[in-house]
Amino acid sequence: MIPGGNNDGLMSDINVTPFVDVMLVLLIIFMVTAPMMMQGIDISLPEATSKPLISETEQLLITIDRDNQVYINDYKVALDFLQEKLSKILESRANREDYLRADKDISYGMVVHVMSEIKGAGVEKLGMVTEPIFQNKKEKKQKARS
Repeated sequence: MIPGGNNDGLMSDINVTPFVDVMLVLLIIFMVTAPMMMQGIDISLPEATSKPLISETEQLLITIDRDNQVYINDYKVALDFLQEKLSKILESRANREDYLRADKDISYGMVVHVMSEIKGAGVEKLGMVTEPIFQNKKEKKQKARS
């Protein structure tokens, strides 16, 4: 270009500043919202001295939270439709073994009612999920760190 001449030439440089601004805003949004996304269902499991079971295949997990809400894995299901939904899921599965975990503060009657719905859906084996009892607080802290 000639100094003092006509500046009608095309600019061949890409301006990345708006792109960087947008990416930084998205990064901040995701950093703020990621901790708010809840993973799983919050329940307090009863404690037991049994040894953990090791399973090679993925099992269905039916959960009853402290508000008597029933979940299949992480999906909320109305108790009236639990048997119907489980039987539909089990149609395509060869393994009819599931696990039930329930909050320790819900009534025994609710647990029995859900168990009867699960058995009515065709589940052959139903395991109960519990929290292991630790001998002392030091062992519990070590388990939480690992």
